[in-house]
Amino acid sequence: MNFQPSAIRSERISREWAGEMIAPLSDGGQGTTASFIAKTFQLDGPTAPIELFISAQGLYRCFINGRRVGDDLLTPGWTNYDDRIAYQRYDVTDLLTSGKNRIEIWLADGWYRSPLMWKAIPDCWGDRTAAIADMVGPAGVVLATDTSWRSGLLPIRKSGIYFGEIYDARRETLSETHGTEKLAFDKGLLVAHETAPVKELQPIAPIETWTDAEGRTIYDFGQNAGGYVRYTVRGSAGAEVRVEHSEVLGPDRYFDNRNYRTAPAHTIYTLRGSGDETYAPSFTFQGFRYARITIEGDAKIVEIASVPISSVPKPAGNFTSGNALVNRLVENTIWSQRANFIEVPTDCPQRDERLGWTGDAQVFAATACWLTDSQSFLRKYLRDVMADQRPDGAVSHFSPDPTRLHPENFPGFAGSTGWGDAIVVIPWVLYTHYADRAVLSECLDAMVRWVDFVWSISDGPLVRPPSHWGDRGFTFGDWLQPIGDNRKPRPTIADDCAATLYHFISSDLLAKIAAILGDRPLEERMKARAEQIRQAFANEFIAPSGRLAHNDQTSYALAFLYDLIPAEHRDAAKRHFRQVVIDADYKIGTGFIGTPALLPALTKLGMDDLAEKVFLQQDVPGWLYQVAQGATTIWERWDALAPDGTIYDPDMNSYNHYAYGAVCQWLFESVAGISPSPQAPGFAEVIVDPAPIPAISPVSAYHDVRQGRIEAAWECHGNEIRYRLTLPEGCTGRFKPGQRHRNASIAGKQILGEEVLGSGTHEIVFTLPEF
Repeated sequence: MNFQPSAIRSERISREWAGEMIAPLSDGGQGTTASFIAKTFQLDGPTAPIELFISAQGLYRCFINGRRVGDDLLTPGWTNYDDRIAYQRYDVTDLLTSGKNRIEIWLADGWYRSPLMWKAIPDCWGDRTAAIADMVGPAGVVLATDTSWRSGLLPIRKSGIYFGEIYDARRETLSETHGTEKLAFDKGLLVAHETAPVKELQPIAPIETWTDAEGRTIYDFGQNAGGYVRYTVRGSAGAEVRVEHSEVLGPDRYFDNRNYRTAPAHTIYTLRGSGDETYAPSFTFQGFRYARITIEGDAKIVEIASVPISSVPKPAGNFTSGNALVNRLVENTIWSQRANFIEVPTDCPQRDERLGWTGDAQVFAATACWLTDSQSFLRKYLRDVMADQRPDGAVSHFSPDPTRLHPENFPGFAGSTGWGDAIVVIPWVLYTHYADRAVLSECLDAMVRWVDFVWSISDGPLVRPPSHWGDRGFTFGDWLQPIGDNRKPRPTIADDCAATLYHFISSDLLAKIAAILGDRPLEERMKARAEQIRQAFANEFIAPSGRLAHNDQTSYALAFLYDLIPAEHRDAAKRHFRQVVIDADYKIGTGFIGTPALLPALTKLGMDDLAEKVFLQQDVPGWLYQVAQGATTIWERWDALAPDGTIYDPDMNSYNHYAYGAVCQWLFESVAGISPSPQAPGFAEVIVDPAPIPAISPVSAYHDVRQGRIEAAWECHGNEIRYRLTLPEGCTGRFKPGQRHRNASIAGKQILGEEVLGSGTHEIVFTLPEF
């Protein structure tokens, strides 16, 4: 049906284009008034279906006969535009009429040429906004972009990803003042959009409103989100409404958005003065909970709402318990994923950054897949990671990476262990969750180049990264690992230990991936390398007493989780690990790479009592501290907000940063007890191994998979656990009683070995051990 694919490469779909990439001659360049291109054309009785294929340099929004085409946002999306640019496909039959029709394509800077990074890089991928479109009917091409199209200026006086938007409604009558120019453009860059489009979620009404001392109105929407403010205003022509955004309030309810740094993150709307006028920005978004409205002139806000947006608006799982703070923590993670999964898995949606940091995505990938269907979203992201990979195999710190094209501004922004390992870890997550073997094949070469790069940093199994940011092999280590009282700081992991740990993790995973793909030589090479790293790690970082060199939570957690502790040291190292956690008063002592491993490692070792205390304590640093402080998303820093509401270090302090929400993986896989099996991926087989926390009983979790819905729930009565599991057709569960499943039975029959569970509902009863 007029799809006209010309090539399908690694599931990337392209097509033959009749249209040209044309630029508006009205365009004044980055940061100036936005332009449109338009064409009036005749149509003799439209015969269904008529489809529009469309893309742009910059962002676009299309209208036919004054009606918007689709409801997708921020199209064509964000990719490494020098590698590929997405196009969209819409059925526009109902928008067309027999006879005269008009199409307008509004254009804006978007990620393509908005200033990006904290030291702004303007015109990152190019300095010309432009569009390409084909309108296709059953008989062929109805309309295509060429230089007969005209252009002019929009009422959008300025827009930018960090900047926001200025809109003058008095200029909504468009004039075609200029022509268009055909650009030299490689149409082979155009590929069908590789993931779901960004969509609006349900608008959120304010929960409280007040006026500050300067007469400005502040709205509290009750939820930190990525999106924009939509409002209806009534007033006189020329009156102006300015909206500023913030995530938090300082002491005395002070509106504080210093953590946005240089990002203006505002909108300004000038009224046309004709009844109720409704406005929301078209080509930008912000991260915020609060909005401050300043009105100049005669105008009144009639209605207002926060409009969240996301590439992953539909949930695929949830976890609830008898503890309200835990439930809010999960909800906060969901909101942080929504706000930061807008085309690219970004670190934050508010400040002058909003970049696809690979380390954040790597640690969060499994949680992302539990909470939403993230397969195509992360596949798309991995293609950007591969496009950014340096010739020596180094993986960018973030993707899409503006620094790759402008290294003079930011030299050496690639090659950190824990971050670059995203190219190995994320494909593995997609394989286990979705049985996506193709992603392993597509990323294999990039994986090999990455692990070989890491080996080359020190030319051996032990990785000794340089200390200066920008030097080859620099690592972020366990970023933001807390040290406690700075008068007597707690121990932290050294960069060489952290880098070597991840060197092993990726080499070991790559051996497994090579085996799945049938690449025996690579499998053997990576097995041998992983073993070398294992031995070198033990020799360098484990004392004869079983104590790890840095005696910190991250070292023990990662080493135990990935089986790097030799058998002869296991008991002693376990005792040291326990004591390190106790000495920290059960407070978290891990940063970005250690945090996702901490509770799984304690659970793996059977130290459920410690896992419970660490998870549930409400002091800083701790997951529930921020919830108790009123957080509605996950914070970047454990100490982002003091108990008195004081903001810690606004220069690097996001209140919507999903990384620490990776704990939700542990809630699903350990506390609820359901995990995907690498031996039968895509939940064809479910590993059933609950590690209940009695203090949060009752627990309930669900996860939607391709076979249907998996549900797990348990209640605690004294030391007895009643665990209920429901599996859809096509899923098999495997339950093997462990040390925490004493006297396990199913349907009144004692379980002595591994129990294979078919589709349907099963109730397992067991007794927890005493601690």
